[in-house]
Amino acid sequence: MAQAKTSGKTRQLPPRPGKRLGLKVSGGQKVKAGNILVRQRGSTFHQGKNVGIGKDFTLYALKEGVVSFTRKKGKKYIEVLTV
Repeated sequence: MAQAKTSGKTRQLPPRPGKRLGLKVSGGQKVKAGNILVRQRGSTFHQGKNVGIGKDFTLYALKEGVVSFTRKKGKKYIEVLTV
């Protein structure tokens, strides 16, 4: 006996929430020590002066100052310039 086909609907998973990745501050913005600058997967942005990196590649400010974006040899760096 042949099986009846389903109505063309495949089994789909429900929508998953986003991971809230990306830039959290802009260039020229003031930050305090410990503020998160970027949440990322892999090193899209590299750490510059006064910036730390977490085990999940999160970049955060080590000192209070102003955020600066630079590019050296094709890589994007984020720095915190102290005042």
